[in-house]
Amino acid sequence: MFRALLIWLALSAPLLAAPLSRNELEPMIVAPYALGDPVNDHGVWSLSNSGGGEAGYVFETGLLAPLPGFSGQAINILVLIDLEGRFIETRLLDHNEPIFVSGLGEAPLRAFLEQYRGHSIAEPLVVGTPYGAGGAGSDLVFLDGVTKATASVRIAHESILAATLAVAREKMQGVKAGPAPRPDPDHAEHLDWQTALEQRLIGHLSITNAQADAAFAGTKWANDDSFDDPEAAFIDLYVVDLGPPAIAQAVLAPETLAEVQRFTSRAPDDELLLLIEAGRHGLVSDDFVRNTAPDRISAEQDGLPQALRDADILPTLAANTPPAFEDATKMILRMDRRLGFDPTRPWELTLQAVRMHGQFQPEAGAAHFSVTLQTPERFFLRPEAPAALSPFAEALRNRATDLYGLAGLLVALFGALLAQSRLAGLRAFPAVRLMILSAVVLFVGFWGQGQLSVVTILAVLRGLKGGGLEVLLYDPFGLMIWGAAILGFILWGRGFFCGWLCPFGALQEFAHHIGRFLRLPEIEPPRSYGRALLWTGPVALVALLTVAVLAPEHAEAAAEVEPFKTAITMQFDRPWPYVLWAGGWIAVSAVWFKGFCRSLCPLGAAMRLGGLLRIRRWIPRRAQCGSPCQLCRVRCRYDAIARSGEVRYSECFQCLDCVRIHDDPRQCVPLILEEKRMRNAA
Repeated sequence: MFRALLIWLALSAPLLAAPLSRNELEPMIVAPYALGDPVNDHGVWSLSNSGGGEAGYVFETGLLAPLPGFSGQAINILVLIDLEGRFIETRLLDHNEPIFVSGLGEAPLRAFLEQYRGHSIAEPLVVGTPYGAGGAGSDLVFLDGVTKATASVRIAHESILAATLAVAREKMQGVKAGPAPRPDPDHAEHLDWQTALEQRLIGHLSITNAQADAAFAGTKWANDDSFDDPEAAFIDLYVVDLGPPAIAQAVLAPETLAEVQRFTSRAPDDELLLLIEAGRHGLVSDDFVRNTAPDRISAEQDGLPQALRDADILPTLAANTPPAFEDATKMILRMDRRLGFDPTRPWELTLQAVRMHGQFQPEAGAAHFSVTLQTPERFFLRPEAPAALSPFAEALRNRATDLYGLAGLLVALFGALLAQSRLAGLRAFPAVRLMILSAVVLFVGFWGQGQLSVVTILAVLRGLKGGGLEVLLYDPFGLMIWGAAILGFILWGRGFFCGWLCPFGALQEFAHHIGRFLRLPEIEPPRSYGRALLWTGPVALVALLTVAVLAPEHAEAAAEVEPFKTAITMQFDRPWPYVLWAGGWIAVSAVWFKGFCRSLCPLGAAMRLGGLLRIRRWIPRRAQCGSPCQLCRVRCRYDAIARSGEVRYSECFQCLDCVRIHDDPRQCVPLILEEKRMRNAA
């Protein structure tokens, strides 16, 4: 039986996400495009047009930008873009976000993704709605979010932008993102406003009324502005990079300089920009809200947009700045260097001039005026590119606290079970066991999401066959539990995991205690029927493997025979059939002790192999065990002791009840009889 089981396992199909193959991708490509050749080993493919020429790229966000959602897994979206960076299609491939799995359904998420079609990566895409009337004529492109799922939608949006920008920079712009330069705090250089202006450390954009009017010539907005002096300044914009301390000291008053220094100490990756507009245009609309994206200002570098946001600092200028700036519009914006912005390379800041035409429902028209900026390298330090962390190292860093807690729990548990006689002999042993099981349910299960599953076993064995187990490196918490379970196999068999470390098993045990407290009837199937139920687990396991091999598209649905995902991973936040299945087994456990573990559990069926891997018979036995004494066999709630007194380790859950009886002179029948014999002899 087990030999056949191992053959099925070795041939099982993968159940984990992998790059889509050509055969899987081709049906998803919409006409008139066709799938071209693979570009790299990260799932990026070229798109070709009807003539066979290169027309764009197709890729999965889960491979390029695996940003974890609430489920801990990335939202994987297929993105098709043309050579101009315009979205052809965005299609949901895979996700496990709870709000869309069992709450709202996938329809709102798919509807959200449809909004990208036709938009360009060069547009400043924002999830949300414009504030007030500030959106009129703004360059910001607002995408409608999904009510009650704001966070999940933003994760999907950031995944799309991060993956698309990565492809656009490298494949379409020829620019590979390197480490962002940082301002050199030790660079000392005496500067004042005039010196900085002469050295072109300050960007200047000057547009007269006549030039602005010419930008609208020939449009319906040509006569929608009035002015007296054509040569007067419509825009008189100065832009200063405040990142280098030497430049900031030259243009800011001491109190504002101190506020900027406090800001950069809190946000060291932000590059602050001072904007001074001394013309009559201004910088933002009347409906602008501080600490948000400015609606009339945009920036780009290498043809790709850069995110701007108000830093919420009201600047006061240095005494040496021109007196005309006293009444000028001033604001400080911030840009994130981690997103690829490099102030030492040319970039453009654009000011949008908006005119409104008509009295009722006026129509907005815009003209754009740009200034090119570049701060010299001498003001910055350019660090060497840090070595990329491996997925395992990144996961270790992200879950360090959880891993320390789990390591402490496992060390304590191993130590206690290695001294099992002392543990079982404690008067408070039942309370100690319940405390450990509580930690397993709450910390290992609900918090750490460390519930092992037969699906993981299938994936691991498939990885062994394919030559890689990289998937385990993304979950060091689960990997540590697997390691503990394997070590437990060697020492004690399956009992270590099934009896002590399985969150769903612990949940069933608590349900049984509640049943005893409520005085519910305790049901135990006839011994022959109970022995027959032991085969339902292997049958379920083989059936699951059969589905995985013959119909892999249904493997995930077949794996729902395990109630672990519903009860532990999703915490019962699923449609009612799943909740009924998982909750039903917990209710059954209130009257039938750990019924699922002892019957249908396919993971338990696989772990019965642990009884064959143990290195010793760790449960103490006496010659009288089984003949004539049957007390341990009768008291064993798992029916893991044969009539002969031999322990069936493939069915033993290491509850230590029989160890307590064996070591207790008030319970063990051979010890009681020996004591009577000695008293009679005396």
